[in-house]
Amino acid sequence: MLIFIFTFLLTLTQSANLESAKLEKLVAERESLHRQWKDSESKKSGIFGNRTKKDMIETNEWLERILAKDNQIMDELKMIGAIETTVISQEKDDYKTITLSLEQDVQALRRAVAERDRQIEEMLSSRRTFEWTTAIFFLSTLGFGYGLYRSRKRIS
Repeated sequence: MLIFIFTFLLTLTQSANLESAKLEKLVAERESLHRQWKDSESKKSGIFGNRTKKDMIETNEWLERILAKDNQIMDELKMIGAIETTVISQEKDDYKTITLSLEQDVQALRRAVAERDRQIEEMLSSRRTFEWTTAIFFLSTLGFGYGLYRSRKRIS
């Protein structure tokens, strides 16, 4: 069970690193798109240094690419969130299983301790009975011996 949990956590950390690298790559690509958009924003190819319709269309195309990249980043973040939620729920289930197992072990130990206590009480009870029987036998033998001694002393 511990080996399973260890390999699961190891796989989880490796996959988290891969997801983080992919997310960093997407953010870097977005930054590159943003720089290119800024460059296209500064283009002024019109007469008297004004922006033309073509310049504005190009700028809008860069904005559309940035939006598409943002959507990819959001999808990646949602996927990472879903994976983390799944991992957390699996860990929760694992902890529930472990807790249940430990509770069962505790109950078994309590039953074993109760059984052992009962056996000790039975042993003490039988020991006391034996002690009382021995004491009664000793006293009756002593009484019988004293009675025999007195009867022999009267005869002599």
